[in-house]
Amino acid sequence: MKEISGINHVGIRVVDLDRSILFYRKLGFELVGPIGIESISNMAHPSGICINFIPNADPGITNNILLDSVDRPSGYTHVAFDVNDIVSAEEKILELGIPITEGPVTLPGGDIMFFIRDPDSNVIEFYQNSSS
Repeated sequence: MKEISGINHVGIRVVDLDRSILFYRKLGFELVGPIGIESISNMAHPSGICINFIPNADPGITNNILLDSVDRPSGYTHVAFDVNDIVSAEEKILELGIPITEGPVTLPGGDIMFFIRDPDSNVIEFYQNSSS
């Protein structure tokens, strides 16, 4: 469909809204307000990325069922953020005390990526295109 012009937001189910807000603030997101539906809160990044937090996750489930089990249910597995300096992004993540769970990995074409997880085990990829 040529009418699609971009991604409006990513919805993330979380256990503890305050904990998630603190984590994503470290990544440069700012709280822009509740949406008013099911206590959903919205955060925005200066890059234009928006996240909706849906605070109704089951606190008894501590793993990421899409990535951490031997079963492979369908669903979105991660979000990838473009970065223009992967080395700087990695240094900042480490300075923030956020563990890198995989990578950095350099692909055959020169693109580089690494992965982290948020407090609810949702996977976030940082990706630098080799032409950046």
